Amino acid sequence: MSFLDRLKAYAYLIRLDKPIGTLLLLWPTLWALWLASSGVPDLNILFIFVAGTFLMRSAGCAMNDYADRDFDRHVQRTKDRPVTSGKISGKEAVAVALALALIAFLLIQPLNLFTKQLSVLALLVAFIYPFTKRFFAMPQAVLGIAFGFGIPMAYAAVLDFIPLEAWVLFVGNIFWAIAYDTAYAMVDREDDLRLGLRTSAITFGNYDVAAIGICYAILLITQLWVAQLADLSNYFLVGWLMALACAIYHMQLVSTRKREACFLAFRHNNWLGGFLFLGIVLGLSIN
Repeated sequence: MSFLDRLKAYAYLIRLDKPIGTLLLLWPTLWALWLASSGVPDLNILFIFVAGTFLMRSAGCAMNDYADRDFDRHVQRTKDRPVTSGKISGKEAVAVALALALIAFLLIQPLNLFTKQLSVLALLVAFIYPFTKRFFAMPQAVLGIAFGFGIPMAYAAVLDFIPLEAWVLFVGNIFWAIAYDTAYAMVDREDDLRLGLRTSAITFGNYDVAAIGICYAILLITQLWVAQLADLSNYFLVGWLMALACAIYHMQLVSTRKREACFLAFRHNNWLGGFLFLGIVLGLSIN
């Protein structure tokens, strides 16, 4: 394999071609940073969290491909991933994950001790998640914890403590992750059943669409609660209502239970997260 092909394989390993995962991880972090900073985040802290989000998502992808290497070859959507196809060895994938995690940890050294301690927990959850599909009926909840760890870390970095609004935001994000990743799991449900894996789409069964709707409702309700706790202006509702419209659109898509529609609903959650961020920015900026 040529040097260029090898670079491409590493790029695919960390999903440089699929930024949606980074964005779904980034939006909750930005929600928290703006709220903790009262709308004016420190640029150095902002850079650390944006770069750290990219690094940890990339590390998580590499670890996920290592964990799923024996399953991915049996799934049409994943059979060509670098580790499964043999372009990159399992040991190389683990080495990439550890190297990226180390860089992310070095990146947060200017931050306070509390944030560094939380980062260790975040790393453990991120590396454990790929293996939960073997024994846990709701691995998407673990994903939500992993994808939401930027929330308490952002508050810790700015305030050196974690207020109630951060935990409400964190819980809402867990349910958001269950919503969008259940839609994603619906795409692979038949393959996962055949391979004996566990996902929320399998656990919910015929109630999958209803469960997604409930999770979206919890997300949106917790966002209203956070807006009240943070004393956001009513302009927050501009972004919130746009996010509500997204959720309704996603429900229409997943109700078909078609693979393409469910995958579209998953990818479109980037807009939902972005609209909630817009609402927070407006709620903090305009009285």
